[in-house]
Amino acid sequence: LSSGRADPAAPKMTPPVTAAAIPAIATARGSSERETSVPPRFTVGQRVRAKMINPPGHTRIPRYVRGHVGTVELDHRAHVFPDSNAHFQGERAHRLYTVRFVARDLWGETANPADAVLVDLWEAYLEPV
Repeated sequence: LSSGRADPAAPKMTPPVTAAAIPAIATARGSSERETSVPPRFTVGQRVRAKMINPPGHTRIPRYVRGHVGTVELDHRAHVFPDSNAHFQGERAHRLYTVRFVARDLWGETANPADAVLVDLWEAYLEPV
């Protein structure tokens, strides 16, 4: 540390993805969908609440839906769970649902009563109402 130079005997970390690998990854066709033996926890038409969570790091649940109730519109089956995969903790396949939130439930009476927001949310972000 005092020399300002790396110790040549120190072990070197190997990044999981190198810059040279990016073009092949970016152009490869594939799917994040995965098979799972776990049955879906929610069904289309079911009312669910987006959990009020604040995990460290990035999550894909928008803050404006946390704690609010919506309706499951679509079940997209199981996919790679990005919250674990991005941190190299494995794919941990989770179901992905499109949930419809009424705008007035999110932003109050000034919102247009005909408006709604559809958000794709992972099963881990939802709880039954």
